[in-house]
Parts: sequence; structure tokens; C-alpha cells
Amino acid sequence: MNDPVSGYAVNILLVEDNPADARLTFEALQEYKIRNQVYVVNDGVKAMAFLRRQDAYAAMPRPDLIMLDLNLPRKDGREVLAELKSDDNLKRIPVVVLTTSQTEEDILKSYDLHANCFITKPLDLDRFFYVVKSIENFWMTIVTLPPANGQ
Repeated sequence: MNDPVSGYAVNILLVEDNPADARLTFEALQEYKIRNQVYVVNDGVKAMAFLRRQDAYAAMPRPDLIMLDLNLPRKDGREVLAELKSDDNLKRIPVVVLTTSQTEEDILKSYDLHANCFITKPLDLDRFFYVVKSIENFWMTIVTLPPANGQ
């Protein structure tokens, strides 16, 4: 279990192309009292560059958790999920699919690609904050995350 008192900062990669959703998610994650660092990229190509520490992302840390939207420009979330879960260096990073989609096809495809969970974004602002805080609480205080250097 991660201990928020221990000083261990959790690195979260938020992959979200909608600026309003990215801002709300970021604010919800920052409001909670757990130490974390949130990095935001707005398309799938940037997400993979961040994860592989390429180009402008060479100095970025390996995320402990990825929050991934499915409907992204350049490389959609399904492609990102397939690529990272087939990469031996990245496949252990937990992925929370956080999307507007409610289709059975997207749910099944996400789990087939080894997403750790699938959450449909609520439209109600208070409910959205509640969901993001619940994600953070579960993944940051209850679950034991794989070590960042464990490949």
C-alpha cells in the first residue's frame, strides 16, 4: 500500500485532449491530500513519447499510474493502450481508462487490451470530482503499485 505520509510522491500521467476535462481532472487530483505529481499530454503520440522518455520528455519520470482517454488525436487511446501493454518496459503501469464512451465495444476492447479499469466520465461536475477522487484514493492509498524501476 502507498503511504501518503511517507513522502513517496506518485507520478500520474493524464492523457486527455479536452482542455476542460484535463483541467478538472488535474484540479480534482491536486485537491486531494495525497502527494502526487500530475503530468498532462493531449494526444496519443505525446503519451507514447512521454512513456518512452523521448524528445521533449527525456527527463520525465516513469508514471506510477496512467489515466487515459480513448478518443485522442493522432493516436487514439486504444492504440496507446495496445502499444504500452505490449511493451515489456511499460506493461506493468496501471491504466485507468477515463472516457466519455459508454459503448460495450470500448469497454470490452479496453479490457482485452489489459486496461486495469474502465470508467465513464460523469457529466455532473460534483460527480466528476467524486469519481476522480475515488480513483486517486483507490490507486494511491489502497493498491500496491509496482515499483517505478521494476521492469
